Amino acid sequence: MNEKQVVLGIELGSTRIKAVTVDHRHVPVSSGDHTWASSYESGVRTYSFDEVWQGLKAALAGLEGRENICAMGVSAMMHGYLAFDKDWNLLAPFRTWQNTITGPAAAELTALFGFNIPQRWSIAHLYQALLEVEKTAVGLL
Repeated sequence: MNEKQVVLGIELGSTRIKAVTVDHRHVPVSSGDHTWASSYESGVRTYSFDEVWQGLKAALAGLEGRENICAMGVSAMMHGYLAFDKDWNLLAPFRTWQNTITGPAAAELTALFGFNIPQRWSIAHLYQALLEVEKTAVGLL
């Protein structure tokens, strides 16, 4: 990495999408962000892909020197999941950490593994989808 190059970090948080570039000394150079909120659709807290792209573009627009980006990293909300088919089509709404609809799955998994599986963990969301016969929606049949 030379002195002109920067590294981009993107974070898809539950209330904001943030983008920041840092230089070779790990000093922040530029940043941008976009405020957003989940929506409640069919009993699930989720974000649409359109919102993701709009927010990402807005956050990146706040950055200076984008032509100097040489590497990037992305982080996002923990304890959620996205289910895609082989062609990357979204098969079910994005399940975020904000959902607490996984009580039956969390209880069953806790009993099965003998270890506390919280409602907000990704495995609880996935297993709850199976319990609710979303198998065909997430391509598991």
